[in-house]
Amino acid sequence: MPAACDSVLEDIEDIVSAEDVKPHERRFVRTNVLPKVRKRNSQRIEADDDPPSDSIIPGAQKIWIRTWGCSHNNSDGEYMAGQLAAYGYKITDNSMEADLWLLNSCTVKNPAEDHFRNSIKKAQEGNKKVVVAGCVPQAQPRQDYLKGLSIIGVQQIDRVVEVVEETIKGHSVRLLGQKKDNGKRLGGARLDLPKIRKNPLIEIISINTGCLNACTYCKTKHARGDLASYPIEELVDRARQSFQEGVCEIWLTSEDTGAYGRDIGTDLPTLLWKLVEVIPEGAMLRLGMTNPPYILEHLEEMAKILKHPRVYAFLHIPVQSASDSVLMDMRREYCVADFKQVVDFLKEKVPGITIATDIICGFPGETDEDFQETMKLVEHYRFPSLFINQFYPRPGTPAAKMHQVPAAVKKQRTKDLSQLFHSYNPYDHKVGERQRVLVTEESFDSSHYVAHNRFYEQVLVPKDPQLMGKMVEVNIYEAGKHFMKGQPVSDSRVYAASIARPLAKGEVSGLTEEFRPAPQNGTNWRAPRSAASPAKAPLRSWAAARRPWQRGGDGLKTLSVSLALLAVLVALYCGVVKTEL
Repeated sequence: MPAACDSVLEDIEDIVSAEDVKPHERRFVRTNVLPKVRKRNSQRIEADDDPPSDSIIPGAQKIWIRTWGCSHNNSDGEYMAGQLAAYGYKITDNSMEADLWLLNSCTVKNPAEDHFRNSIKKAQEGNKKVVVAGCVPQAQPRQDYLKGLSIIGVQQIDRVVEVVEETIKGHSVRLLGQKKDNGKRLGGARLDLPKIRKNPLIEIISINTGCLNACTYCKTKHARGDLASYPIEELVDRARQSFQEGVCEIWLTSEDTGAYGRDIGTDLPTLLWKLVEVIPEGAMLRLGMTNPPYILEHLEEMAKILKHPRVYAFLHIPVQSASDSVLMDMRREYCVADFKQVVDFLKEKVPGITIATDIICGFPGETDEDFQETMKLVEHYRFPSLFINQFYPRPGTPAAKMHQVPAAVKKQRTKDLSQLFHSYNPYDHKVGERQRVLVTEESFDSSHYVAHNRFYEQVLVPKDPQLMGKMVEVNIYEAGKHFMKGQPVSDSRVYAASIARPLAKGEVSGLTEEFRPAPQNGTNWRAPRSAASPAKAPLRSWAAARRPWQRGGDGLKTLSVSLALLAVLVALYCGVVKTEL
């Protein structure tokens, strides 16, 4: 087979190049058949020896993973890291020492894609192997700067080992298909795959992929598609497994959590009531983003769930604009009155609830009057968490073809709204309160630990290692724009979420007996000892045995096709040899 560095394989099975000599052509190009004795390499790699550093044996390389975007994308990145580590690859934080860069992209805004594109260029300049994943290549795989690169589709993350393996060999592989069961689209790869959590105390669970909307500005829809939900049983099992691994906080995520279950005959409240049954004392559940239309019909039940002691009284409900005409142009499928109804109801039924929202400044057609309506909405509710986004036209979306607001106007509106947001302090009145908080991470400046109270408000506490992963009571003594500071109460009870020890940072989760043959992250390559051959095991059979988590019969299909092709080639070759001899 000729070198395949420049070829693009649509799937792993497409190994035979179009340029290869066909079997029936061999009899016309061969005039003599001379048997050749193959010399054996005296420096053969034994099964128990470490491969050389420049080896192309799969599993011997270092991989650097970079993820942009939402928590759903971050969860996908954690799953890919876990599978690669379980296979034997070393996941490194040092991009320069890595042999391959796995870049997991976000397509929501132009700057995120620009960073992604620049990272590809930097990797290529450093002679790194590159695999790209996430929403950008899924939505637009034929972009010029992706030419020749291996791609993992958003629903194909359970095949990351195959793609990395082939990329290291010099092939370009693209897996962009959808997971289906009897023709019905699934939520994605299995939830019990090996995983390396960025924070061992926090488990991110994607409850569904895609959405039911068709927003005119959204590029994510092109990548994630229509709604596809995971069954409740799978989600509850994943939560239970996470708590058994020392997790104390679960985030539910998706492109729209409120739409969960509409494709499989259930709904979000039903899922949440099942989940709270398995949440241990001292652990918490955080809901992800939900659009107004899909929570309106569940307001009563959602209020009850948000008052549960093990569920944060927090909800992210994007409004995007306070102008009905702008919302209509966005195709948001609700009006401002719907948003206000949701917020007012939850504030009444769940006192103190935190409502986070999003605003897009300068959407095409937005007038000064439209923008002033948005300013009034923010002034009225004084959202403690507000995500302000200047509009960026994304290629291929209807909004990109609309008449654009001048760049200077968009910039000024973004600035005006930001100034309004920073003009009020939402936490000043809480100084002096005694709050129970869950400590889960370290602050960016490494001077405090970060905790969250009942309303998912950020509380900074002293860096006492005994507090990490625990729920403690603190006295609030200072408040800033985005945080409070608390001092632990000496005589208060400390709650631990689970008797299980949390996994170490970088440790692979989900390594049940099904995955045990794989070495742990950072370990040297070793072939397992088999009963038939105590000292050695065949490389390829061992490698195949280490990918048991793929959905469907991909391994069997590949083996069957390969054996059939090999049989045909051998038969034709033997016929040619016999004729010529």
